[in-house]
Amino acid sequence: MPHYFCKLTPPRPSFPADITPDEAALMGTHAAYWRARMDEGAVVVFGPVDDPAGAYGILVLQLPEGADPQPLVDADPVIRAGTGFRFEVHPMRAVLPAG
Repeated sequence: MPHYFCKLTPPRPSFPADITPDEAALMGTHAAYWRARMDEGAVVVFGPVDDPAGAYGILVLQLPEGADPQPLVDADPVIRAGTGFRFEVHPMRAVLPAG
């Protein structure tokens, strides 16, 4: 199965230190969306990264051969809300250890 590394960039460098109540609610729906995809087997791991240069989110997808990851990331509530979040999606060359 192909795997994809996805990086979610927040709407501003100060996020999440200055998260608003509306953004916090949106992040809750974001987490629930990806947790459901995890339960379906499409997500290997996801979560926030506390990089000193600026926080971001990661997601590793595991999809059937020929499946396009873009519709999944486009359906994320934070993307659909149009509040400045954006995803980068990159195919992974190998996933180790092989299962």
